[in-house]
Amino acid sequence: MRKLVYVILTSLAVALVGCVTINVYFPEAAAQKAADQFIGNVLDDAGQTTTPAPKQPAPAKSNHEQQPSAMLLDLLIPAADAAETPNLLIQTSTSEAIRGRMRERFQGVLGALLDSGAVGFTNDGMVTMRDAAKVPLSQRAPANAAVADENRDRAALYREIANANNHPEWEPQIRAAFAKGWTEKAHAGWYYQDAGGAWQRK
Repeated sequence: MRKLVYVILTSLAVALVGCVTINVYFPEAAAQKAADQFIGNVLDDAGQTTTPAPKQPAPAKSNHEQQPSAMLLDLLIPAADAAETPNLLIQTSTSEAIRGRMRERFQGVLGALLDSGAVGFTNDGMVTMRDAAKVPLSQRAPANAAVADENRDRAALYREIANANNHPEWEPQIRAAFAKGWTEKAHAGWYYQDAGGAWQRK
């Protein structure tokens, strides 16, 4: 009887290995948390730096605690689980340099433009000149340059995070997570676009 169980389990294991495809999904919750931390650091915590949380290894049962059949399944299923739940890397030398430039902008010209209502957050994770009339003519060139520099850094940041995680196809989802974070962490009085593109004020 025991031999029959082993034969059946072995056959099932072989079938599983042949049929199972491992899909790597986008870690949405991890991306949103990372985006919120990055944005909070840029907008509110200019003197602090964030450090990645240490990876906690999953507790493993010792061999003498596991039945042979459980050990066989554990060899297959945890490996698939690990492949399906990748860690999200957000802190690289490039992203840190971008963070520094953004922080300087928000403490300077871009922060003033957002405070005045001239500039707002778009619903695709960028910034745009919302009302140029609020900017004196003599200051429009530097204001437009600040908006262009910010958007260049934002596009580079979203691309860098996707590439750092070896999933360039994640860039749109990363951008969406940041778009949500910029809106949620916008200061009172700042403008942002809702999902339909209409301007709202915090």
